[in-house]
Amino acid sequence: MQIRTDTCPAQRWRLGRDYWRVDRDEGFRKQDYAVDLISDSIAKRFVVENHYSASYPAAVVRVGLFHGTELVGVCVFSVPMNNAAIPKYTGLAPSAGVELGRFLLLDSVVRNGESFFIKKAFAALRKARPQVKGVVAYSDPVPRHTADGRIVMPGHVGTIYQAGNARYVGRSASRILHLSASGHALSPRAISKIRRQEQGAQGAEKNLVRLGAPQRRFGQDPAEWLDEVLSSGAFVRLRHPGNHCYVFSLGRPQEKRLLERTFAVARPYPKLLDPQQQALSLAVKPAFHQPPKSNPDWA
Repeated sequence: MQIRTDTCPAQRWRLGRDYWRVDRDEGFRKQDYAVDLISDSIAKRFVVENHYSASYPAAVVRVGLFHGTELVGVCVFSVPMNNAAIPKYTGLAPSAGVELGRFLLLDSVVRNGESFFIKKAFAALRKARPQVKGVVAYSDPVPRHTADGRIVMPGHVGTIYQAGNARYVGRSASRILHLSASGHALSPRAISKIRRQEQGAQGAEKNLVRLGAPQRRFGQDPAEWLDEVLSSGAFVRLRHPGNHCYVFSLGRPQEKRLLERTFAVARPYPKLLDPQQQALSLAVKPAFHQPPKSNPDWA
């Protein structure tokens, strides 16, 4: 079954769980909120504690939403996972673009807070990094659930990006994800780190073990161990059709119009979540630990 999202309430997060605001009549009072740049440590702690993935990207600029003195939202502009993404979708040089790596608000923020925050966050980005002219943002339309069926990420089509007049340019590449019983996916980047023994391989390996994978035997080849883990039934394989991709231009209206001439062709906005994908292997070991709380390789 496919689910419409164009009339959904506003999504919020707290302590890794998603919530929904339906207070259409409560009204967002922008004078009650402030937006400012925040440190990497503050942004990372907020994101890891409250986002379902418990992960934090390679941040470039971090922006906070404050209600009084309380931090109630964070927007992280980050280095794209794929260096080719900025040229592919915007026609700009890689150094002239960033990814909207994380955008989340606590459940205390009333409806329409996201529209206010994203506009202010873009303004803060322009001031902090005037050389940045384009932003790429992704939305994952495939729900995630635990082995016992509890939804941990309901999926989204990028309604907030559509409300901000972003250009929808299609989907990213399809891929196979490996999901733990807690519903968290080991990123292809983490798998590559272990297989090729790149920087960060040791941390990625430790996190597999925390999720239930057996310890690598002394002297065992890391690639051989990884193949054993991924084929053992400890993770289910999910065929993911690709995330929805949006692009924003930054600058004055005339500047934005010029920039958008090189953007990828605009496509109609998606309005439906993908149906829950069938796993390629349904055998999941029951004994798992919770995902690590400060690991950038889990998405």
